[in-house]
Amino acid sequence: MADPSSSVFPCGEFSEFKEALEAARKVDDGIIYRLNTSIPTLSFKNEISATEKCKGLYEEVNTVHATRRTGIQSCIEYTSTKIGALRSRRDQEPSNDKVMKDLRNEQTKLRLMKNELTVEDIARDRTMKVFKERCWQSFKPPNLQ
Repeated sequence: MADPSSSVFPCGEFSEFKEALEAARKVDDGIIYRLNTSIPTLSFKNEISATEKCKGLYEEVNTVHATRRTGIQSCIEYTSTKIGALRSRRDQEPSNDKVMKDLRNEQTKLRLMKNELTVEDIARDRTMKVFKERCWQSFKPPNLQ
């Protein structure tokens, strides 16, 4: 059973998964700066289209959020499958301590990955709140109206 090749994040080791996830969350971390530099002030309003800037940034952020959520869910499915296989092995070899240890490790990893879905919801809500505060006059995305 190999890591899903279509996944954005490495699913085998949680530390690698977490590191890749944090790198993918850089878009959310810099959203205020990007909005401040993208949206024109009153003096440049005629030269730069705030609607186009907000729409482009919204589409980028939305794509990143969808990609992250899909990647997290893919790793959760992969880890759940791995846990199922380890449970079968445990049932066949109840005295094998290595299988028990591996099973506990995978269960812990699964719990931590599921927690990342909650963190993802919080990050998305925070980003969308900031987006709505800065772009409300020029662009109204379908799911923020």
